[in-house]
This record gives sequence, C-alpha cells and structure tokens, in this order.
Amino acid sequence: MKILDDILSYREMCDAENVQTLQRGMNFRMNPGYSVILMSQRSNAPYRDKVWDDGITIEYEGHDISKKAFNHHPKMEDQPETLPSGKLAQNGLFINAIKECKENNRLPELIKVYEKIFSGVWSLKGFFDLINYKQIHDGKRSVYRFILRLSDRNENVADNKILEHTRLIPSEVKREVWKRDAGRCTICGDTKNLHFDHDLPFSQGGTSLSAKNVRLLCMKHNLQKSDKIE
Repeated sequence: MKILDDILSYREMCDAENVQTLQRGMNFRMNPGYSVILMSQRSNAPYRDKVWDDGITIEYEGHDISKKAFNHHPKMEDQPETLPSGKLAQNGLFINAIKECKENNRLPELIKVYEKIFSGVWSLKGFFDLINYKQIHDGKRSVYRFILRLSDRNENVADNKILEHTRLIPSEVKREVWKRDAGRCTICGDTKNLHFDHDLPFSQGGTSLSAKNVRLLCMKHNLQKSDKIE
C-alpha cells in the first residue's frame, strides 16, 4: 500500500491506480471511493497549481478544453464545465460533487493527489477533501480553481500505522532533497520504495519547510523509524 510522500515512477503510479495510463490531470471517481488529480508546481507546468501558506490546502487549476487541431490553442478559451455532447466535463464533475456535498450535507469528495517532482518522478501527497471552487478571469479567459484540504481520512499505512502528516513538504524542498540524496535511501542506498521522511517528526516540532529536516528513506527504514517514535 502506498503511503504519504512516497516517491513513484510514472509506471508505479499507474499500477497503484490499476490503469494502463494516466493522461488526464483530473480523474473523477477513478476508483469507487475517491477521485485522482495530478498536479505540478514546476515552473514549466501547464497549469497554475499551488499550496497555500497554511501548508495543508491545495489550489488546483481546472483543465482546458481538449486540443482539436494543430493550430487550436486551448489556453485562449474558457475552461469548460460541459463537453460538446452536453455531458459534464471533468471540471463539471468536480463542481457537481462540491454542490452535492453542500446541498445534501455529505462528506466532501475524497481526492487522491499525486505531484510531479521531476520528469518521471512523482510523489503521493495524500488524500484531500474537495471543499470549494471558484471561477476567475486570469486576464485572458475564465478558469476554475478547486480548493482541497488535507483530509483526516488518509489511508492507514502498513501494519496499521498512521503517518503524522499535518504539514505538506513543499515541492522545492522535495526537489532539493532528491538531488542532495541522489535518489537513494540515506541509510542503505536503495533506490526503490522511497519516501520523503522528516528527520525530526512534525509532531515533535520538526519542520517540513527546510531540506535539513527532510531526507529520503526506503520503506523498510521508514517503518523501522516509526516503530521507535513515541
């Protein structure tokens, strides 16, 4: 089972969701219990995704109309809520889930979030509650912004342990740690089943905001460390 801040290849991410490919950023009800989004905060990312200063809230930009031809420029058109067929687009499905939650006093839609760190390198940020949305004009067109907050319904990890994860590790910190630790567990040098680990746990006053307190650990050594934390 994948746990928060796991590092995955693209293939491992697809396998975790039992799909051949993940080509869309927004995937409503990819699994019966949750939806999936792919985000990126890299400078060359096609969408303006960001984490708020509170460290637990994501503002995720909705998705563009599909490209129709070589000379078609989706970035010049308003983001759609419906498809030409009249069916809800991914934006519309997420909007509808928010409205149903508010109107019927239901639990928010649960969203599993993966973040692209480098080309071919992804990180599982965890499960988030889809709590709101807004439509804004970015100077060229209308776009949707979806608001997600870290959920208290995050899955249990192996051996029924629950990771403390009350502050998201910023993308720039993850990139710095990945480069510094050369993509290897800092204890055994393994390159598989890696995880971004707080040296001093957040629950004990450790920070997520500095690479000095974050390191790469493999699953084995991450769980061994968890056993020793009281």
